[in-house]
Amino acid sequence: QVQLVESGGGLVQPGGSLRLSCAASTNIDSFNVMVWHRQAPGKQREWVAIRSHDGTTSYADSVKGRFTISGDNAKNTFYLQMNRLNPEDTAVYYCSAAHLGINYWGQGTQVTVSS
Repeated sequence: QVQLVESGGGLVQPGGSLRLSCAASTNIDSFNVMVWHRQAPGKQREWVAIRSHDGTTSYADSVKGRFTISGDNAKNTFYLQMNRLNPEDTAVYYCSAAHLGINYWGQGTQVTVSS
């Protein structure tokens, strides 16, 4: 069983930055893929950033150039650096990771972009 715990959400003004963390209960180097998702009110959950085991990353068009996914094996944590935030980025953000064929999810952290 793997636990994932997100942190770092909060209220930020448009144009600001936040860094979300996803702390894992096991070595993140054992994950096949790590993903950040978000779900805005009244909308379906969508993926925003993916990092594969080999370090390859992919981003949704809506966040490309603004968000960066990264990992720190020593801290068993992966991150989502979010820059130039706008109100459309307001959502609950979730991390997930694939480990030995099972997908694990965190509980979510709220990000609100508002002046």
